[in-house]
Amino acid sequence: MKEANLSLTHLMRPPVRSSTRPPLLILLHGLGSNEHDLFSLAPMLDPRLLIVSARAPHVRSQRSYAWFEVAFTPQGPVINPQQAESSRQALLRFIPEVTEAYGTDSARTYLMGFSQGAIMSASVALTEPELIAGAVLMSGRILPEIRPLIAAPERLSGLPLLVVHGLSDSVLPIHHAHASRTLLQSLPVQLDYHEYQMAHEVSEESLRDVSTWLTARIDRADGVG
Repeated sequence: MKEANLSLTHLMRPPVRSSTRPPLLILLHGLGSNEHDLFSLAPMLDPRLLIVSARAPHVRSQRSYAWFEVAFTPQGPVINPQQAESSRQALLRFIPEVTEAYGTDSARTYLMGFSQGAIMSASVALTEPELIAGAVLMSGRILPEIRPLIAAPERLSGLPLLVVHGLSDSVLPIHHAHASRTLLQSLPVQLDYHEYQMAHEVSEESLRDVSTWLTARIDRADGVG
């Protein structure tokens, strides 16, 4: 199926098990990558999903893109907050576009991001929770800049979030995941949290848990089990 001409360049895989209004999964890649990266995981994910992998809007070099520029300093990551906010706004526009263009179920839209893509998934999920049915945050963090924009508790109530992180992550060390867990536990979201013996990566074990989590959410919406 040809990709629609939407506001963000993307790849699309139709559901393997077709339905009239399938659930939607939007994949958000990490710093310096592109839309082909996480798209390679599609065969390992639930066949009912229509999967869209989006390209970040900021060009770094050929086939290398970013949701925002970041400098890794001894004091921690220092981001370009204007770019991060413009990318958040871009995703807020893109999600409804995808739903309309591909005829997906707007009540079953999931985000799944790695590293910087996880950061953007959290930024969307925590500020505009009505747009999504859940989010997977892989090896990421929650930006301090997003905290003043977090939605009111009643809007976040029951929002499913999965955080997965490597204990040996040298890019975004595990303390970022612990900080995310602490923040999310203070909110009325439905949090699942897992740590793995891995670096800044997607391991077979973490991907299996992500796939299981997504399938459980879809089953629940479908009234299965």
